[in-house]
Amino acid sequence: MKMKWTLLTMVFTIVAVLTGCEPLMVLDPKGPQAQTQADDIMLSIWMMSGIVIIVFAILVFMLVKYRASKQSKDYEPPYIEGSKWVEAICIGIPIVIIIFLSVISVKSNYAVETTPKGYENQKPLIIYASSSNWKWHFSYPEENIETVNYLYIPANRPIEFKLYSYGPITSFWIPQLGGQKYAMSDMVNTLHLAADVPGEFMGRNANFSGKGFAENTFNVEAMSAVDFDEWVEEVKDTAVPLTEEKFTELLEPGHLGQSTYTGTHLDFSPAPEGENGGHDHNSNNSGEHAGQNLELSDSVKESEHNH
Repeated sequence: MKMKWTLLTMVFTIVAVLTGCEPLMVLDPKGPQAQTQADDIMLSIWMMSGIVIIVFAILVFMLVKYRASKQSKDYEPPYIEGSKWVEAICIGIPIVIIIFLSVISVKSNYAVETTPKGYENQKPLIIYASSSNWKWHFSYPEENIETVNYLYIPANRPIEFKLYSYGPITSFWIPQLGGQKYAMSDMVNTLHLAADVPGEFMGRNANFSGKGFAENTFNVEAMSAVDFDEWVEEVKDTAVPLTEEKFTELLEPGHLGQSTYTGTHLDFSPAPEGENGGHDHNSNNSGEHAGQNLELSDSVKESEHNH
């Protein structure tokens, strides 16, 4: 009796605690990309739950049916041939499950790597999102403004993020709008997102990048197109210009609050696209540097010979 009441108490306690928890952000999508990923997560959870229930049901059946009996010590069970049907089921079902989940995953990957569903005919808002230790810089090249550690976007419009880093590899992630994608120092990654409804969301760096990683977050607010345009005009009227000296100061390691500027750092510190992208940033310069290194090597050899 005590065991029964103990188990019931544990069950009620767990249920009471879980009812007070907020929903996981990845399972509370506010955009088409996040909805696709949330659907895949729930599909996987339901499939795994079904498999676990079936396996435990079979386990209970086997334990009951083939439990130890009061046979004599010299009893030998009859030899039973293996069942081809049982073997086929044990091997075939996992293969079918893997194929099914693989197809779903591939289709979802293609879906989230393109313009969000339902927004194909709209012009995307392009935002350059760059990270530094430990801040996020958001450049709006068409609006000619820039923000630090906060992001305003219009709802019901596709957003095309251009991701890169001024420090270690980071990961740009807004859980309620879509999955994470890496930002690196020598290339630009593109991430397509959209917010179906206005609201406030949390964004962060999802990749460990040093001691300031935990505070490497930013606030996101999706608003109507009218409110977004009004905000842009307000920034242009009230914010101070972003100079190269100020941007260099912002890149220094440390934590800052939110700030807003007119102009963007793209004018004097462009993103690593085109000729600036990749490890071989400029073949001509590489040739010049190679020639200079060769001359320096010859000079060193001659100096050593003279000595």
